Amino acid sequence: MQWAIFDGIADADVQQVLSIARRRRFTRGEVVVHAHDPADTIHLIERGRFAVRVQTPLGDTAVLTVLGPGDLFGELALLGPDRRRTATVEALETGETRSILHDDFHALRRRHPGVNEVLIAILVGEVTRLSQHLLDALYVGADSRVRRRLLELAAVYDDGRDGEVTIPLRQEDLAGLAGTSRATVNRVLREEEGRGALRLARGRVVVCDRDGIAARCRI
Repeated sequence: MQWAIFDGIADADVQQVLSIARRRRFTRGEVVVHAHDPADTIHLIERGRFAVRVQTPLGDTAVLTVLGPGDLFGELALLGPDRRRTATVEALETGETRSILHDDFHALRRRHPGVNEVLIAILVGEVTRLSQHLLDALYVGADSRVRRRLLELAAVYDDGRDGEVTIPLRQEDLAGLAGTSRATVNRVLREEEGRGALRLARGRVVVCDRDGIAARCRI
């Protein structure tokens, strides 16, 4: 498994990090970490998809993002031993991660200073992702945000074959990801279905024309 976050980093340094990683397997619906748990482990996703969820001030649960193979979560664990999880992460299907404990990682840093480049790459990647989503929230209209999140999900669920991509998420989940209402999501999806860019089914969206959707959200 190759993690894009490690591109450009010396292979020897990456292998040092992976050498202390422990394989962990999760079943569908299993919670990997709960919000407010001690943040002592980072997870590199090798197989499966995982939802990152938070509770809103009104008591609802919103999906912040969906992560798949090549992604990671829990990077705050690398910043300090006393931090707490800011979100709950749940396996959406059978999955597998490589988990690295905070103490193990920092012991490795002391022995192999080159591993610091891995830490920097992880943190830069997270800041870049959060900055892009902040810009979307401030300057991109709700309709375009729905389409952008749809394309991101299509990339996460892409099995590598040309053609359609099935996203097994509810419209409520898409609304949380896009920071808008379910009514707006439903309207945008119906518009795209009318154009033949996707098909709607119970509990899932089948994306047929990613290029067309991208053209309508200025990507």
